[in-house]
Amino acid sequence: MDTVEDVRKKRQKGSAMAAHEKVQQVLDWAVAEVGIPGIVADVEDGHRTWFATAGMADIQIGSPRRPGEYLHVGSSGKAFTAAVLLALEAEGGLSIDDTVNTWLPGVLNVNGYDGNKVTIRHLLSNTSGLFATGLAPEVTHRYATRPGFLHHRFDEFTTEELLRVALSQPPVGEPGERFEYSNGGFHLAGAIIEKATGSSYAEEVERRVIQPLGLTRTRVRPAQDTGYPDPHPRAYSNLFFKDGVDPATVTPENWESLMEDPGLPPLDVTELNSSLAWSAGNVVSTTGDMIRFVNAMAGGSLLPPAQHRQMWTTVSTEGGHWVPHARYGLGVFEFGKQATGGQTLRGVGGSLWGSWFFAVGTPDDRHTIAVHTNTEWKTWDVMFKLIEAEFGISIGA
Repeated sequence: MDTVEDVRKKRQKGSAMAAHEKVQQVLDWAVAEVGIPGIVADVEDGHRTWFATAGMADIQIGSPRRPGEYLHVGSSGKAFTAAVLLALEAEGGLSIDDTVNTWLPGVLNVNGYDGNKVTIRHLLSNTSGLFATGLAPEVTHRYATRPGFLHHRFDEFTTEELLRVALSQPPVGEPGERFEYSNGGFHLAGAIIEKATGSSYAEEVERRVIQPLGLTRTRVRPAQDTGYPDPHPRAYSNLFFKDGVDPATVTPENWESLMEDPGLPPLDVTELNSSLAWSAGNVVSTTGDMIRFVNAMAGGSLLPPAQHRQMWTTVSTEGGHWVPHARYGLGVFEFGKQATGGQTLRGVGGSLWGSWFFAVGTPDDRHTIAVHTNTEWKTWDVMFKLIEAEFGISIGA
């Protein structure tokens, strides 16, 4: 006769199996209906782990996605940048309320910006007033169309070039006034890390995040690197504007309507120089390593309590062209109880040509899902459906 504990364990196992079936159904839907070439979901729930796939890693030879693939995790790398700066604060090396001019005198004092008003906190929370860097003409004219991308895909950006692009358009608001997703703010943050430590950004991420957490398959991608270690999926992109679109007319409000027909065959963009991302998100990792990272960020096992609280002091992203219903901390996002109906989820995410990654988990770091597609973001429905399947939560309902 089963004991009470036996019954409890059976119920938990049955619930987990039901969730896994629902997750698999969403993965299959994402491939069949959304047009994603290949997708993986890696789940850790207490002592249980589960991995599922749908679609293909390589559409030419029909090979499947598999565990342990090396992936570009896009703007998830912003959380690494924030973690380094918060660790430096804990050591007394700086304060996240230091102004940019404290560390980079005069760099921000161009085009209407004021380096005496913008703080490191503003940079890390996307409330600095910097414009959406991806819409800078220097970027869109290189990568906005298929011919432009093919011509510029191996361009390498220096830190000086990244900072120039970050400040090439005037502010969209006053510091602290509103949320506007800006890679340029994190490029400034990366430059501050190097100025404060005398080491490279990659070395500081390795020293303060990767090594302490034992992320043996994670690294900041070197500026000259254009490929991935094996195993890895091929990367496919449809992230291009229609023929004839003038990139200068693109705004955060109209860009989606100007994208090319989703029915066109994707472009293989696996080989790519991604130095344009740098400290705003140029990390290569695996789903397993990223679950460990998200658990540490969500649960607070890497940073001291004061800095952990700062990381998760969030701002509204409404009107900021980012994940619906999410609030943003310092390099991280949160679906609060109001968005979920009672349960908090914390995570990271990001997209670039040929890759979309996100990972979300509970603040007790016991239940986390990491998801990757070998094409860029196509719809938030994929994220929301997978969260509902795994956690039983309807975001924004």
